[in-house]
Amino acid sequence: MGAGHGYIGDKDDYLKRLRRIEGQIRGLQRMVEQEQYCIDILTQVSAATKALRSVALGLLDAHMAHCLVQAAAAGGEEADQKVREASDAIARLLRS
Repeated sequence: MGAGHGYIGDKDDYLKRLRRIEGQIRGLQRMVEQEQYCIDILTQVSAATKALRSVALGLLDAHMAHCLVQAAAAGGEEADQKVREASDAIARLLRS
């Protein structure tokens, strides 16, 4: 099932970015453990949040370009469901 996802061509890039974000989060944990200055921690939280948002937008773009386009071509209930999923995902991203 996974081979059909739109992001598969960029999977390695996504994994690298997520590992980098994971490192940022570990760095945040160390900063708190070491009782670093609040503003410095908040700056790093903002950077990690921006990095996650970038991954999310890339995945959303891949979803719309691949999964949503294929479902729209097929039509019917699947197309309606994919549009709802994309709309819900966009709404979640806007709320975060």
